[in-house]
Parts: sequence; structure tokens; C-alpha cells
Amino acid sequence: MKLTEIINNNHFSLSCEVFPPKQSTSFESVKTAIELIARMHPSFMSVTYGAGGGTSKYTLEIAKDVKYRFNVPTMAHLTCVSSDRDTVRERIHEIKEAGIVNVMALRGDLTPELEKSDRSSWAYHHAIDLVRELKEADADFCIGCACYPEVHPESKNQAEDIKYLKEKVDAGCDFITTQMFFDNNLLYNFLYKIREAGITVPVLPGIMPITKAVQLERALKLSGSFIPQRFKALVDRFGVDDAAMMQAGIAYATDQIIDLYANGIKNVHLYTMNKPEIARAIQSNLSSILGK
Repeated sequence: MKLTEIINNNHFSLSCEVFPPKQSTSFESVKTAIELIARMHPSFMSVTYGAGGGTSKYTLEIAKDVKYRFNVPTMAHLTCVSSDRDTVRERIHEIKEAGIVNVMALRGDLTPELEKSDRSSWAYHHAIDLVRELKEADADFCIGCACYPEVHPESKNQAEDIKYLKEKVDAGCDFITTQMFFDNNLLYNFLYKIREAGITVPVLPGIMPITKAVQLERALKLSGSFIPQRFKALVDRFGVDDAAMMQAGIAYATDQIIDLYANGIKNVHLYTMNKPEIARAIQSNLSSILGK
């Protein structure tokens, strides 16, 4: 099933993102966690692709498992940073052969090594290059792309960021998923601006539950997200108590999602960090809203 069929219906949905193991020794434990999330039957699941393709060999295996064992619509992430065309086209062929019709097209994170490397010979520099490759493939993919409700760390400003986003959409992106954010007003402002810019494809807000104080530091380094004072106070008060911080973090993420639903957004994407207990708690908090 194409994800646009889920996104464009008139029901609230909660989808989940999971990631493959970084090392083969942790594959079974990660697979078990992902299976527990799949048994929740979220509206769909996306499976990430490691920086520089680091965990890519597991992405398709997990995506197929979710799709065929648990009958959950699935999206495979695909990155193109530093990859040659033959490698990317082989990955696209493998995705098609696996019966996966939904692909998240991403440039991929620049590791320290890639940042220092000579990029002049790269076949792909931006996600739009991968979107075009997917559109030219002999397959009818449903293509997703990423966006930043605040601003991409490498963009000069939000206007430039939205300009590049519009180019990705015009190249064939079917929907966009946001980077994490902790203030819903930032998303509402972003949605207004992109609609004004002529971007009309569906937007899935990405919500990351912060259940440990150390996660906040990592999240800030990854996205540079604005942290509202009420969330800072939450971390200051409960961050030293693991159980209390988990409960507070789940409550904050749940509150964000309920506010999004109440303001007309029907689809939310949950960054689970492979934590089934957290995903399950949030789904339970929303059970009557989701009809589960």
C-alpha cells in the first residue's frame, strides 16, 4: 500500500520510525524491539538507512519482515551521500524486488570523514538527485522527503530552505516528514509558509519523545531544535530520575500529538528510538483518538 493512501484518508494515524542495528552483534535484540513495535500495528513503519549507508544492509531485511510478517505498511529509507550511481540503482532495484513501494529519499548525514572529503566526484549531492533517480526508475514508488520546521543546519535561512524543499516536491516528492520539534507553534508557522510557497503535498510532523536528559543534548546537536521553557523546566525537574523523566517525556510527546490532532493534523510520525515500551505508552494514551 502506498503511504499516500493512508495519509490522505480521513482518519487519525500514528506511524513509527525504527532503525537497524549499528553492529551485527546487536541485530537480534534490535529485531525483537522492532517486532514488538510492529505488533502494535501502527499506521505504517519506516526503517532508516545508516549514515553513509553504514547500516543499509539491514534496512531492507527489516522492512520486508515488517511488511510480510506483520502486515504493516512499510517505508524503506534510502540515502545517496557519497554513493555512486550503480550502487544506488542496485539498492533501488532491491527495494522494488522486495515489493516495497514506499521510499524515503534522503541525502544522508555527513560524517566527519565525508565533510572533509572531496565532493566534486560525487554522483549525488542532495536529496533531489535521489528523488529524480527514483522517478526515473522502472517502478511506481511513493516518495517521501524530509524537511525542517525551523531551518536546515546547512541553509542560510528559512526562505532558502523552503525554496529547496519546493524543488524536491516539484521533482516528484509525494509527501514530507519533519525533523523533530518541541514547540508546535513552530510547525504551524512553517506550514503556513510552505503553503504560501506553493507546497501542497501532505506533511507528517515528526515527534521524538525525550525520556532521558542525555537525549536532549543529542537532539540539540542533531537538529538544533528550539527548546521551549516548559520543556527545559521538565528536564530540570525530572531529568535526574529515570522513571519520572520517562513518564514526563511520554506525557509531553502525547500532549504535542493531541494538540496537532486538535488543530487539524491527522497524521503524526513517531521517532521511537527502537523503544517499544515508549511507543506503546503513547499509543495507549491516544487509544480512543486513534480508535485502537
